[in-house]
Amino acid sequence: MGVTSDTGAGAKPKAWLAWSSGKDSAWALHKVRESGDFEVVALVTTVNSAFQRVAMHAVRESLLDAQAAVAGLPLVKVPIPSPCSNDIYEQAMGEAMARARSEGVKHVIFGDLFLEDIRAYREKQLAACGMTPVFPLWLQDTRRLAEEMLVGGLSAYLTCIDPRKLGREFAGRRFDASLLADLPREVDPCGENGEFHTFACAGPMFHENIPVESGEVVERDGFVFADILPRLAPAGGGQHKMPQATHSREGF
Repeated sequence: MGVTSDTGAGAKPKAWLAWSSGKDSAWALHKVRESGDFEVVALVTTVNSAFQRVAMHAVRESLLDAQAAVAGLPLVKVPIPSPCSNDIYEQAMGEAMARARSEGVKHVIFGDLFLEDIRAYREKQLAACGMTPVFPLWLQDTRRLAEEMLVGGLSAYLTCIDPRKLGREFAGRRFDASLLADLPREVDPCGENGEFHTFACAGPMFHENIPVESGEVVERDGFVFADILPRLAPAGGGQHKMPQATHSREGF
């Protein structure tokens, strides 16, 4: 896969999109495409190399591949070990950003909502790489945003729960109106404070749905993970072992 620079008059700036596999990055893709401000030419995701799953969200790599296919975009996978130190993580992402620059890409789009420290970290790290972050969902009211996602046709499942903030029974549930109604008042409707992470399986950012179902729920390293499975597929063996919580950032 390669991305070439387009410097013609009126050309949209090219961007990679930091893809967590969850609803916020999926909705960011939808909104950027809708606005037409950037041409998203690839998705970039950190993958736990020990377990072949998306870091933190614990989504199977096969489902990540399926998302990229139905989004119609190439996928740049950034492998990281488990556990992963911050230095190793930043080195891996720095190499990915060097690749982006070499392919004429100077922007990275994120689905962050309101955490100032995360935004400041991304801005600092990307500035050092000669890249510019973009935050199309920044400071939107998260209750309204969650409802907008559902009305817009987004479908997702909760893959990871922080049991210190949300009950274990929410793991594997659909992200829908019923779930929003059941969330405790102190929990952000989009899970922006780390209460939960999701896997997006349908929505306007995809040209077709990804049929999935909730599988085994396990507790590991202080988090509760629900294994989201391709529908009608077997649960699998050791190669699909649930991962450690290796790193919480999705891209810089």
